[in-house]
Amino acid sequence: MSAFGKRNNSGGGRPSFGVARPMTGGTSPVKHDAKTANPPPPGGEQFPPIDTLDVPNAPPSAPSDAMNRLSERANSVNETGVRSEGFEASVHKIKEQVLPRLLERVDPEAASTLNKEELTEEFRPIIMEVLAELKLTLNRREQFALEKVLVDELLGFGPLEELLADPDVSDIMVNGPYQTYIEKKGKLMLAPTQFRDEEHLFQIAQRIVNQVGRRVDQTTPLADARLKDGSRVNVIVPPLSLRGTAMSIRKFSEKPITLDMLKGFGSMNEKMCTALKIAGASRMNVIISGGTGSGKTTMLNAMSKMIDPGERVLTIEDAAELRLQQPHWLPLETRPPNLEGDGAITIGDLVKNALRMRPDRIILGEIRGAECFDLLAAMNTGHDGSMCTLHANSPRECLARMENMILMGDIKIPKEAISRQIAESIDLVVQVKRLRDGSRRTTQITEVIGMEGDVIVTQDLFKFNYLDEDTDGNIMGEYASSGLRPYTLEKAKQFGFDQPYLEACL
Repeated sequence: MSAFGKRNNSGGGRPSFGVARPMTGGTSPVKHDAKTANPPPPGGEQFPPIDTLDVPNAPPSAPSDAMNRLSERANSVNETGVRSEGFEASVHKIKEQVLPRLLERVDPEAASTLNKEELTEEFRPIIMEVLAELKLTLNRREQFALEKVLVDELLGFGPLEELLADPDVSDIMVNGPYQTYIEKKGKLMLAPTQFRDEEHLFQIAQRIVNQVGRRVDQTTPLADARLKDGSRVNVIVPPLSLRGTAMSIRKFSEKPITLDMLKGFGSMNEKMCTALKIAGASRMNVIISGGTGSGKTTMLNAMSKMIDPGERVLTIEDAAELRLQQPHWLPLETRPPNLEGDGAITIGDLVKNALRMRPDRIILGEIRGAECFDLLAAMNTGHDGSMCTLHANSPRECLARMENMILMGDIKIPKEAISRQIAESIDLVVQVKRLRDGSRRTTQITEVIGMEGDVIVTQDLFKFNYLDEDTDGNIMGEYASSGLRPYTLEKAKQFGFDQPYLEACL
């Protein structure tokens, strides 16, 4: 007898605990013994070996191709830079000889008052004199190239000018003077652009930062700035950057991006485009969530096109990069502290001040901390239609991050109250993502319904479903509607969009 009053197993009775027979499928299991011609597969019939499983639509060479790619990656040699050769290299060598003599003949103050075209005309005869002194003979093409390089060096951003002028380049990443990467159509590639030395690169970085009243040096080695066309620039210098001065430039399209253009790019389908247009026009509070470089700011700019031209819109950012397509738009920008650590103006300060400026909508470029609470307060004080962007990988994570950011501040509010305010303030979460093939997709449109206990309840209106990958590495998928009646239909009804909004979501 066991301690539990039952007899211990013996002989041919029921097997003891831990000696269970393999599971079998079907109603009539097949018995196997030593004389059976077909022995049982390892793991039993319920768990056949992996190589016997039928994977639908799987190409027979897929595993070997994947392993070949891994082998190539493991044996690849890293390139630290590309030395420019040929015509460009010869022009830059001549520039190094001409530039010092040219600066001796030019008044810097007078040159700074001229634009590039006027400066080129003034430089042309001086350059010919210097070339004659150096006994250098150039053809017409080399002369024009030399003039452009010299003007870019004196008034522009040196080697970066050519990359900034290329409309196909969306990102420029400078990793020290001898390595520059660019992004074209979602793919990173090494560019032949190089700087003369670290001092040359540092001078260009200072020129960019000084244009917007910021500074970068060893005492303030981090700086956010912007170019005249709205492109965002981040600079980090030694001793924080070990390879020398590093710059990251996020370029924006000169032509404003609209939701219809995003639909044409394949970022969404017709129904999703209609739903987002109505969300923007119906003053829904929208959070655009996504990872770095996923297109959050582009989506926010596109949705701003649907704002009524008669509304007063205020945008608040660390480094102004939003370019709203509205007539009554006032951009505000934060200010970093001075050398003594005083005088900083944060996003939270600007949000509080914006509430006194009679805005119809308040749009935050990005929320990273306790200013999230100020945005929720704005959404609940008659500023419907407010929008912002936030770094998160899913709508559910987006809401959790908002809770965490508020809790990071000094606001003494229970977590349940914070969750309830988030649920009552936000209408839609738009999730955007950059896929591994470089394409940017709107992967989810989720609406916030309310609270159930202490949990925020959401429902997906649209979702992108991954299907396959073609031979060129492009990801194929479909945009699916959940077919649910939207909870935000009442807001759309107030603006007369209830019927098209319902048809788009169903």
